[in-house]
Amino acid sequence: MPSLPRMRRHILQCMCGNNMSVPLLAEAVTVSGVEKETAAVIFLHGLGDSGHGWADTLSGIQLPHVKFICPHAPQIPVTLNMKMVMPAWFDLMGLSPDSPEDESGIKKAAENIKAIIEHEAKNGIPPHRIILGGFSQGGALSLYTALTSQHQLAGVVALSCWLPLHKSFPSASGGSKNLPILQCHGQMDVMIPVQFGAMTAERLKSMVNPQMITFKTYPGLSHSSCPQEMAAVKEFIEKYLPRI
Repeated sequence: MPSLPRMRRHILQCMCGNNMSVPLLAEAVTVSGVEKETAAVIFLHGLGDSGHGWADTLSGIQLPHVKFICPHAPQIPVTLNMKMVMPAWFDLMGLSPDSPEDESGIKKAAENIKAIIEHEAKNGIPPHRIILGGFSQGGALSLYTALTSQHQLAGVVALSCWLPLHKSFPSASGGSKNLPILQCHGQMDVMIPVQFGAMTAERLKSMVNPQMITFKTYPGLSHSSCPQEMAAVKEFIEKYLPRI
């Protein structure tokens, strides 16, 4: 991904001084808006990554009134990678639809992301002005968190990912029937095959108004992002987080 000037981002500073109550915010990278911030995008990176790369990429589609918050996942052992310790939102045992899942880890991670949403709400950006997004494992967590939230969020950007604990839905759903979801997937993705993304889109249509779901695929794209995908993300953000 293109690296944009590092000076365009800085460590997120909490106005209320109680960062310790929201652990992920203490180290999160933010890309600040250039005018009064009336909306936010919380974006979650993939397995083994950090918020820095996505903060750089997202700064290329910055809107003046929107701030981007890119937290770092904690370091935990990952079963799929021979128990190596690496940044991960939750443990992964496999990458197929029927792989066992880290239910407690997924639920704990979702609560940590919901804590960021609550923090932003207390500081003036309500949930309906927040888009939750992510790539791969981060996209999976963004879907699960938004669907189980008690709040109606502005939308979800789910890149190259799947819906965790899919068998727990729709009973686990928070009831956000009109949640806009942009799902994007590379057609040449061998890590999370595009068919898995398509299955996820169909599953989502049983929980959310199908008209709110957009599933875009990109020929030749592997488990990565591309300029066309980022243009679609920018268009989605502009639509659901307009200037007010």
